[in-house]
Amino acid sequence: MSRKIQIEVPDELFEQLMRVAEAMGISNPEEAATVGLAEWVSRRKSDLDDRDPNEKYEVNEALDELLEKKK
Repeated sequence: MSRKIQIEVPDELFEQLMRVAEAMGISNPEEAATVGLAEWVSRRKSDLDDRDPNEKYEVNEALDELLEKKK
């Protein structure tokens, strides 16, 4: 299951996104944004893990699955 999110980003952010994506071999801006969002969520989730250690692996597992699909 997946959900669609539409956002507008400043030109400068989009250009930076595409530079990083191209360096990593990602040509699609939506895919690059999805990977970036997943990494952001993972980092923020780790900040919250101290509050509820029972949820710790759920986000990491989702990120692992996303990155595995990209290979």
